[in-house]
Amino acid sequence: MAKMIHSMIRVLDEARSLAFYETAFGLTVADRYPFDGFTLIYLRNAEADFELELTVNGDRSAPYDLGDGYGHLAFAVDDLDAEHARFTEAGLNPTPLKGFDYQGEPFARFFFVTDPDGYKIEVLQKGGRFL
Repeated sequence: MAKMIHSMIRVLDEARSLAFYETAFGLTVADRYPFDGFTLIYLRNAEADFELELTVNGDRSAPYDLGDGYGHLAFAVDDLDAEHARFTEAGLNPTPLKGFDYQGEPFARFFFVTDPDGYKIEVLQKGGRFL
């Protein structure tokens, strides 16, 4: 059986991205591999072994065009209200809290935040489908 192990995004400014992901989600560098012309950085936290791979291309000076195909990454948290307040206090500019139902039952409560390169990240309350 296949096991999902990481998702990769391209980032322009390594330091800015590392600071964002550590502040927002407690992700720290698990491994860093500098190659000729690019660097691969694997981030994780103690909650899961799934990693976010940041690719930093050395010759890149312009922001990446995310196009219209990218959706979002998602994180589940124990206390959505507290995390929203923490993100706000940290200056990460989360969207307002939202929620919706499915067939008359609560389905999801969430907010979004955007990383320094424009990637959207959903932050969901743990529970139900989102454990």
